[in-house]
Amino acid sequence: MATIRFQAIQATLNRKPITVNEPNARRSELYATNVFTSSTAMHYMPKEAYSAVVAAINHGQQIDRKIADQVASGMKSWAISKGATHYTHWFQPLTGATAEKHDAFFEPVADGVAIDKFDGGQLVQQEPDASSFPSGGIRNTFEARGYTAWDPTSPAFVMGTTLCIPTVFVSYTGEALDHKTPLLRALQSMDAAATDVARYFDKNINKVICTLGWEQEYFLIDTALAASRPDLMLSGRILLGHAAAKGQQLEDHYFGSIPDRALAFMRELEIECIQLGIPVKTRHNEVAPNQFELAPIFEEANLAVDHNSLLMDVMSKVGARHNFMVLLHEKPFAGINGSGKHNNWSLCTDTGVNLLSPGKTPKNNLMFLTFFINTIKAVYEYADLLRASIASANNDHRLGANEAPPAIISVFLGQQLSAVLDELERVSDGSLSPEEKTELKLNVVGKIPEILLDNTDRNRTSPFAFTGNKFEFRAVGSSANCAKPMMVLNTIVSQQLREFKAEVDALVEKKSMKKDDAIFNVLREYIKSSKKIRFEGDGYSEDWVQEAKKRGLNNFTTTPEALKAQISKKSIQLFADHGVMNKIEIVARYEIELEEYIKKVQIEGRVLGDIATNHVVPTAIAYQNTLIQNVQGMKDIFGSDYLTYAGQQLEHVKAISNHINAIKTNVDAMIEERKKANKIEHADKKADAYCNKVKPYFETIRYHSDKLELMVDDELWPLTKYRELLFTR
Repeated sequence: MATIRFQAIQATLNRKPITVNEPNARRSELYATNVFTSSTAMHYMPKEAYSAVVAAINHGQQIDRKIADQVASGMKSWAISKGATHYTHWFQPLTGATAEKHDAFFEPVADGVAIDKFDGGQLVQQEPDASSFPSGGIRNTFEARGYTAWDPTSPAFVMGTTLCIPTVFVSYTGEALDHKTPLLRALQSMDAAATDVARYFDKNINKVICTLGWEQEYFLIDTALAASRPDLMLSGRILLGHAAAKGQQLEDHYFGSIPDRALAFMRELEIECIQLGIPVKTRHNEVAPNQFELAPIFEEANLAVDHNSLLMDVMSKVGARHNFMVLLHEKPFAGINGSGKHNNWSLCTDTGVNLLSPGKTPKNNLMFLTFFINTIKAVYEYADLLRASIASANNDHRLGANEAPPAIISVFLGQQLSAVLDELERVSDGSLSPEEKTELKLNVVGKIPEILLDNTDRNRTSPFAFTGNKFEFRAVGSSANCAKPMMVLNTIVSQQLREFKAEVDALVEKKSMKKDDAIFNVLREYIKSSKKIRFEGDGYSEDWVQEAKKRGLNNFTTTPEALKAQISKKSIQLFADHGVMNKIEIVARYEIELEEYIKKVQIEGRVLGDIATNHVVPTAIAYQNTLIQNVQGMKDIFGSDYLTYAGQQLEHVKAISNHINAIKTNVDAMIEERKKANKIEHADKKADAYCNKVKPYFETIRYHSDKLELMVDDELWPLTKYRELLFTR
C-alpha cells in the first residue's frame, strides 16, 4: 500500500494541465447553443405549437396531443442537427443524483428501412422502471411502474449525443417521487400568494417569480491520489488522517491566483455550462487549500435547480478528463472549511421589480418591508422545518465549524436594518396620525435605500442572512439538491403572506382602517412576535447556544433529530394546505432520508473498520517490529546498559501497542453496535442508534489512527496524507 501511495504522488507530480481548445466565439455567443430555447423553438415548430408552449410556460396551460406531436417533431429536428442520436427523460429522483434512460430516435418500419421517430407521446410521458428508486414505502418493489412527465418550463438540451428533456417523476398512483414536483407546486403557491400581496402596492403586477442564485463550493483532488484512499472513494470524505502542519491558517489560498490545472478544468467546465444555458459568472479559490467556488447569475428557481443538478453531473465528467476527482461532500477534510451551496433567494414581479429591494418612493419601500418582514416571520414560525430541509449525514459534519453556520436557525439583518425594525416596532397602535405618517415615511421608510447602500455587514456564522436585495440561506450543503430547501422556503413564505393578507383585509373591513395603516399595524406585530429569530452576533459562541435556548430556538445538531420536524402535524398541514405534498408523500420522504442517513453512516463505519484493521494496524505492527529489532540490537551491543540508549524506542513500542489495542477494541465495539442497530426495524429508531451508538466510535478510532500516523515511518504509511492530498498539484 505504501508503494501505491508513492506511485500516486509521483503520477500527480508528473501531471501537466490539459490544454483546453476554447472556441473562437465569445462566451456570449456560445450561450445556450445546446439548449432548445424559445427563440430556437420559433424556427423549428409551427406558430400554433410555439404559442402553446409559451402558454404552458407562462400560464401552466396543457398542451394537447396534436400540438405535442408538432413540438416533438421540431425538437427532434433541432436535436439531430446538433448531433443527437438518442433522447431521454432527465429527472431528479430521491437518490441525490439525476437519472436518465436513453432511447434511440431510430425505429425500423420495413425490411431494411428505418426512420428517426420521436412523437408527442414520447415527449410528454414515459414509463421508466421505478422499482429501484427510493419510494419510502409508497409502493412495493414489484410495483415498478412510474411516470416521467415533461416540464415545459425547463428547456430541453443536448448533452453529448442525447436530447435531454427535463421531467417530473411520479408513482403509478400519482405521488411525487422526485425533487422537482413539490418544488413546482411550492412555486405555484408562492406566485399566487405573493401576487395577491404585491397588488396592494401595484395593480399592474400579475405574477411573482422566485429567483435563485446558488454558489457551488467544491474540492479538486488528483484522481491518482484519490484512488489511493479507500475512504475517499467509498464515502466521499477522509475518515482517517492527521491534519497537515499547514492548512488554511495563513488564508493565502482564498481569492489567490488559481492554479493552472484547476484553471484549465474551470475553463472547460465553463464552456460546457455556457453551451447548456447555465449562466456561470464567477470562479475563485475558496478558503481551504484545493477548494474552489463557481457561481452563476440569478435565474427562475425551478430552472436554477435544474441547472445546479446538471452542473454537478458536468463537473464530474469534466473533472475526470482533467484527472481530477470533484469532491462535493460537505466536509471531506476535518479541521478545514467544508463546502456549502449558499442559496440566494429573492422574489421578482412580472413588472421587473425585486420585492426584496427598496425603491425610490415610500410606497415601494413599504412593499419591500412587507415582503422582508413576512419572510423573517415565516423563518421564525417554521425554523425547525427549514433546518430539516438541509439535514443530511454529510452536512452534520459541516454545520457549526470553520465558517459554516450553526445548526440553530437564526436571521441576520445587520445593525442598521435591525434598527429600522426596532423603530417600526415603536410606532403607536391603531391609526397613524398625519405627523406619525410623515415621520415614518421620511425618517424610517424613506431612508432604507440609503441604509442598504452603506450596509456591507456580513455574518458568515448566520444560516439565513439578508444581503442587500436577497436572503442568503447559507446552511445548504454542497452536495444537496437545492429543490428541497427552496420548496420549504417558498411554502412557508407563501403561508405567511396568506396570513398577512387575511389580517390586513380584516383590519380594513372590520375596523375601517386605511390600507397603509393596516399594513403597518400587522407588520409591527410581526416584528414583535418574530424578534427572537433575529441575531447579529457570533453564531459559534457558547453564549449564543445558551441564548438561543432561552429564546426557545432549537439546536438540532444531528439529522435524525432535525428530520422529525418534517412529519409534525404543523408541517403536514402546511404542505397539504398549499397542495405541495400530501401526508403519504411527506412520510415517504422522511423514511427515505432516514434510510439514506443510516446507509451513509453504515458505509462509513464499514470502511473505517476495514482501513483501521487492514491498513493502519498491520503497518503499525510492522514498524513496531522494526523498533523491537532495534531495541534487541541495542541490548546485544550494550548489555544491561541498553536502556540508556533504547529507552525512547521502548516507549515508542509501548505507545504503538496502546494505540493498536485501542483501535482493535473500538472497532470491535463499533461492529457490535452496528449489528444491534441493523436488527432495529423502525427507521427512526435505527437512525438514532447509528447516530448515537455507532457514530461516536468514529472519532475515537480516528484519534488513535492519527496518532500512529505521526509515529510510523513515513515510507511505511499506506494512506496518502493530508499534506499530499491538499498541497500536491
